[in-house]
Amino acid sequence: MPRRHVALAVLVAVAWGLNFVVIDIGLESFPPLLFAALRFTVVALPAVFLVGSPRTSWRTVVGVGLFTSTGQFALLFVGMDQGLPAGLASLLLQVQAVFTILLAMAVLGERLTRARAAGVALAVVGIAIIALGRDGDVPLLALALCVGAAASWGVGNVIMRAAQPPAPLALIVWSSLVPPLPLAGLSLAFEGGGSWGDAFSGLGVAGLLALAYVVVIATFFGYGTWTWLMARHPASTVAPFTLLVPVVGIATAWLVRDETPGPAELAGAVVVLAAVALATGLVGSRSQSAAPAPPPLPPG
Repeated sequence: MPRRHVALAVLVAVAWGLNFVVIDIGLESFPPLLFAALRFTVVALPAVFLVGSPRTSWRTVVGVGLFTSTGQFALLFVGMDQGLPAGLASLLLQVQAVFTILLAMAVLGERLTRARAAGVALAVVGIAIIALGRDGDVPLLALALCVGAAASWGVGNVIMRAAQPPAPLALIVWSSLVPPLPLAGLSLAFEGGGSWGDAFSGLGVAGLLALAYVVVIATFFGYGTWTWLMARHPASTVAPFTLLVPVVGIATAWLVRDETPGPAELAGAVVVLAAVALATGLVGSRSQSAAPAPPPLPPG
């Protein structure tokens, strides 16, 4: 990769890593389900009039909207609202690679190589280390919600892999039309209409900037640039940069939110990152005959 492309890939990873702290800040202004609904409303409109047709089936558009968008971000935002630290969230979402591999085996008939099997096993060990050694302020439910978000993301990845859409950015934009109504309905049911009034009446600059960041920087700049890089370089060249995301996320959460990771969290982070590297073929033998894991979609 030319140096300027390497710089772009690093910049995208940094933007996505920062995104988790921004989400945490946004949750101080919005209830989680409403925040997610607003995110996708602003992503979809007016972008659907600018990106062209997704050029794939509407079943694929709805599937990606339900799993990659609605399920992933509803569970992630609620988990963070329930006490999951931003840095830990940036790490646990990387387990989507493991879910993608397991689901691709079950649905698409892909083979499980020894490296991927080792990655899956290591991921389970890493999550167990984090869960058992977590700080007392981190609820187990919040951890479980984030792992559920990674699983939902994995389902969306398999849908994308099966469909092989010719215009992935257009697909992401059009699929963003799916989440607003179900997320708004869930917000009214569980958070109450009064929370909407409180959020909008007390909305300040921090909340508006957080919403703008997750839409403009994390989604349009991040995914747009990532798609551009993936179209010009092999996935095995670009995908390793996603391992920078949890590193940036944990470091930023420490600097900005004073989240100090404990020994178990750091140990679990190393194990999980090693698991993702093994499972996605970023390390280990390149002589395996099975197809490589699909390149990840944008985290958070």
